[in-house]
Amino acid sequence: MNHLVPAQAGAQLMTLVIFITLARWYVAPWLARRERADALIALFRYVALQVFVAQRDGFPISSHGALEIVIGDVAGAIIAFAAIVLLRQRAFAGVVLSWILVVETTIDTFLNIRGGVEEHLMGAASGVTWMILAFFVPAVVVSIGLLAWQLVSRRHEPLSENTQRNNTPLATSRLQEQ
Repeated sequence: MNHLVPAQAGAQLMTLVIFITLARWYVAPWLARRERADALIALFRYVALQVFVAQRDGFPISSHGALEIVIGDVAGAIIAFAAIVLLRQRAFAGVVLSWILVVETTIDTFLNIRGGVEEHLMGAASGVTWMILAFFVPAVVVSIGLLAWQLVSRRHEPLSENTQRNNTPLATSRLQEQ
């Protein structure tokens, strides 16, 4: 019997359960005490570039599959960074980009799972790739869930107690002052 598949799947599932529990116990209460703009968090995902090294070292992913992972995750990292910059400026465009990030990450996660199943990759990972799949991927899933929860549950709150909302949703408070 090959124990690699249940080991990888079990590690991912246990990590996901632990991260969800930690998020409920510690992160959610912390987020509730933050201003909305500070509570809209995102996780960078450019770690996916490691898939090219894994492929070179024997991870049996196709070039198309590796490229799909990298494009999706790097796009997510760029969107996340732009959203964080805009949210730090208390710009409503940061909220829009956060929603785009939630949708992009959901689609990317679905495509990556589908690709992994089609290419029979479960249980094939080792080394750093195994660690990424066992720990980093569940962290991305939980963080995007937290982001979606914050976007929905706090949608009626202003981005900051110190800034007023106006009729120009894409302008930042700094530009409004000038």
